Amino acid sequence: MKNKMKSVAEWKKLVEDYQHPHLGRALWQCTNTLGPILAIWIILYFLPDASWLVTIPLAALAGLFLVRAFIIFHDCGHGSFFKNKKANDALGFFTGMLTFTPYHHWKWEHAVHHATNGDLDKRGIGDVWTMTVEEYITSSRWIKVSYRLLRNPFILFGLAPLFLFMVLERFPSSKSKPRERRSVYLMNFTLLLYGTAMSLVYGLVPFLIFQTIMMGVAGGCGIWLFYVQHQFEDTYWAQGKDWDFTTAAMEGSSYYKLPKIMQWFSGNIGFHHIHHLNPMIPNYNLERCHYSDPFFQVAPELNLLSSLKTIKFRLWDEANCKMISFRDLKNQLAESELRTAA
Repeated sequence: MKNKMKSVAEWKKLVEDYQHPHLGRALWQCTNTLGPILAIWIILYFLPDASWLVTIPLAALAGLFLVRAFIIFHDCGHGSFFKNKKANDALGFFTGMLTFTPYHHWKWEHAVHHATNGDLDKRGIGDVWTMTVEEYITSSRWIKVSYRLLRNPFILFGLAPLFLFMVLERFPSSKSKPRERRSVYLMNFTLLLYGTAMSLVYGLVPFLIFQTIMMGVAGGCGIWLFYVQHQFEDTYWAQGKDWDFTTAAMEGSSYYKLPKIMQWFSGNIGFHHIHHLNPMIPNYNLERCHYSDPFFQVAPELNLLSSLKTIKFRLWDEANCKMISFRDLKNQLAESELRTAA
């Protein structure tokens, strides 16, 4: 059932109390997120001869904390984590180093995502590649193969995150401005220094193994969260002339209801509908905002089990206003051929 929309003035009034940063909550989140990452690196240093059965799970656990660190980075990019802009930028750069992401470049791309989420005419920056049924049918064989490969779960949630954060983020977009480009080059230089220092401490091979495991876990979880928050069956896509910001936020962004421990590691980003309504709400205020008014609680809801079903959705069916699978498309085409033959 689609949500009965409130006017912009109405929902802005509802979120007003939650869009203000809180220094105590912010500092505590820094402590319980960055502290464990540091602790795990220290433990790994003092376990040089330990079995991989010990060190690999530790590195994977650090990857989960990196997911939480990325949410801090994300909030800093929106200017919502601290009240002070310089504090946001400084912490954003540091957490960007931990997650191999150039701060200002990502901040720009993500702002584009917020301004265009669900707009079929403005796809291509900061989103998951999504084709309509008509676009897919009329595309070349090479495009179809590329699209199928990218949408393969093993690639999308396994290889793609590592490639994205460790390779693609090293290069600025051709559409980016000088400041965003400089942020990429600065981050690359910083990561070179970081990698050199860590290799001297841990050894090149152990460091690369630990870091790759951490980034693989963090990147895979991050891409999954981003995917499931916008790629569910009854999501929202519209042509530019029909696109509406409030509807895109409340119907094109899911409420991902996770177990508490997973909600904690994901920094409350499951309350994604509220985040898209007002990205100035820091992550530590999202849950309280969600339960503050019935309006927020009728957003599309997914849980762990139902979210797994989103993996099969590949294409936006404009005729029926929903995401469909390749098998659904095959069945549609077969039925069309039968009707034509009849």
